[in-house]
Amino acid sequence: MLKKLKKSLFNKNVIFILIGFITFMIFNYGYEATSTNEFCESCHVHPQAIESWKIGPHVYNESGVKVNCVDCHLPPSGFDRFSAKVTTGLRDVYGYVFKDSSDFNWEQMSQRESAEKHVYQSGCLKCHQNLFPPKLSRKGEDAHLYYDQNKEKIRCINCHLQTGHFHEKSEIETEEKINKEIYTKSAEIDTFKNFIETLPGSKIDFEMIAIPDGKFLMGSPDDEEYREKDEGPQVEVSLSKYFIGKTEVTWDEYNLFLVETGTEGRTEDQVENLKNNNSVDGISGPTPPYGNPGQGWGRGSRPAITMTHYAAQKYCEWLTIKTGKKYRLPTEAEWEYACRGNSNGAYFFDGKPSDYSSESFWNSFFGVDTTIINSFVIYNQNSNNKTGLPESKNPNAFGLLNTLGNVKEFCSDYYKEDIYQSYYNKVIQNPIGPASGKEHVIKGGSYKSDASKLRIASRDYTRHDAWLVTDPQIPKSLWWYSDCKDVGFRVVCEFNE
Repeated sequence: MLKKLKKSLFNKNVIFILIGFITFMIFNYGYEATSTNEFCESCHVHPQAIESWKIGPHVYNESGVKVNCVDCHLPPSGFDRFSAKVTTGLRDVYGYVFKDSSDFNWEQMSQRESAEKHVYQSGCLKCHQNLFPPKLSRKGEDAHLYYDQNKEKIRCINCHLQTGHFHEKSEIETEEKINKEIYTKSAEIDTFKNFIETLPGSKIDFEMIAIPDGKFLMGSPDDEEYREKDEGPQVEVSLSKYFIGKTEVTWDEYNLFLVETGTEGRTEDQVENLKNNNSVDGISGPTPPYGNPGQGWGRGSRPAITMTHYAAQKYCEWLTIKTGKKYRLPTEAEWEYACRGNSNGAYFFDGKPSDYSSESFWNSFFGVDTTIINSFVIYNQNSNNKTGLPESKNPNAFGLLNTLGNVKEFCSDYYKEDIYQSYYNKVIQNPIGPASGKEHVIKGGSYKSDASKLRIASRDYTRHDAWLVTDPQIPKSLWWYSDCKDVGFRVVCEFNE
């Protein structure tokens, strides 16, 4: 009896082991089969991802090593890899069955804010264990040393975002640009009206809008939706007439500044001599950017971005010498007055912030008619998470484009939260802000902003140190922000009667 019982238990154990082994083999086969590039491609129908991966350095390299999808998009090993695979798989199956892939914003998903959620730092470090290989450039050594000292702040994709999926765009000159004649002199102003500024020695021009003198209420009323404390109290401001750029400074315009003033290769003595001769070349210009300041979106007439406030001021100095007119950044009051275009609401067009804000539960759940705001503003609901061409939107009453969207804009004022308190109960003539400070005022929203942040009175400010976290240089760049890509500027030209 005992012998039969032992034999029965042995048979059952063998059966359980066989079932377990077969189950493991099936599971392992499924696990491995669903980890192949081919399987990933069957669901991820991103039209650009596969080809860009093949020409990127993870496939196209001297060593012949091929890095696969799961090497980057799953943790390298252990339970974390298994749980991430299950979570990712369930999400992808849901998307494949219930969503239309043609509606996915692949451009936005390839940017750092989204990539951080799907690329694992541990995967990078599994392969790249030696951060200081023999052929690493000096620039690379500085960057990796900085990373090694600041692992809690930055990740590999801060600098190597395009390594996995190589992405490069180049500007194609239009026939209009090719056939354009080179300007020999700047525009002449004899009356107060809109004019086209022309930059001598180039094909570059841009329109300046005449803003008449007048009074207006700066700031927001107490009952304005989404109002912040630093927007009040409302104060009466009187401004003299001035000109302001119809659009933000474009890459075409800013690139000319870079070409004419780039400081690489010059000595301080050479720069000083040029300054003494009042030459445009005497303006100290930017060092080369650490990364791609255009983000691969294209340049041309898109707004220039990632320059520091200091660089924007230097651009204005260069433009002043180049044209013989006094150019500068707008004051906060000049910016707001020009943006309002004699309107007094939250926007210069019809509608309240709650009508358009995606932060509203009602709007996010039931949707909203955004026809009006879409016709004037490039913001988070229509931008595909990148800058756009300014002429794609309608102007305000003064004729300005994209004051409330596309990119936020530098002002000349230092930022002070309660500055309006010092203006209160009197008419302020041409205010220029506090006499000193650390950060500067930023006005307007950007391609990343919700409609609640597009209000004319909304105030923001630079975050100089935070916007240079990824920059590994010592000292950090005076000219380029490594971690801010939605701020630019437009210029003011003073009118001398």
